[in-house]
Amino acid sequence: MATRRKSQARRGSERRVPIWIWLLGGMLIGLGLSAALLIYDRDGRLPGPRPNPAAQAPRESEAPIAPAPRAEPEKQKPRYDFYTLLRERETQVSDKELAEKVRAETARPAAPAPAQPQAARERYLLQAGAFRDVRDADAVKARIALAGLQARVETANVNGAPVHRVRLGPYATASELEAAKRQLAENGVPDTLAVREALD
Repeated sequence: MATRRKSQARRGSERRVPIWIWLLGGMLIGLGLSAALLIYDRDGRLPGPRPNPAAQAPRESEAPIAPAPRAEPEKQKPRYDFYTLLRERETQVSDKELAEKVRAETARPAAPAPAQPQAARERYLLQAGAFRDVRDADAVKARIALAGLQARVETANVNGAPVHRVRLGPYATASELEAAKRQLAENGVPDTLAVREALD
């Protein structure tokens, strides 16, 4: 009886190769054979150009026929280039320039003055970021909403790639823009860009 137990114990302790190794090996062999069949022809040669046995050489008396020259259509310029026009209408506003505008607005008399043509021709936007992934833009938009401001995500095509901009506004005056910028900075969104947009 003691001899039986020893032989059974030896069988159970033998190391077996895990099944995943067998599966992986089988897949690699199958993949290698498939690649070899695709690359090599039935004759054992690499595929390439083959001569056509039915082809005949051109006779010397026949001149080769030249294709008729095709008139290329003129390339028309696009009638409306949105991105160029947008760049011309939007300009970056530096912090220094924004502070000067705020000082000029607060220095005005409190009496309502007639609408200035300059103020009517421009408005301000605040850009809180530009992201390649729309999920990142939505996360910043949510942080701005928690700060009590309303933002939107605008998608633009920059150099052939979509960019998702998080924007606030429009603001009629530079002081409104400065107040929103300050509120964002207090709530953890310090990196903002002021944009002046020209109106027609």
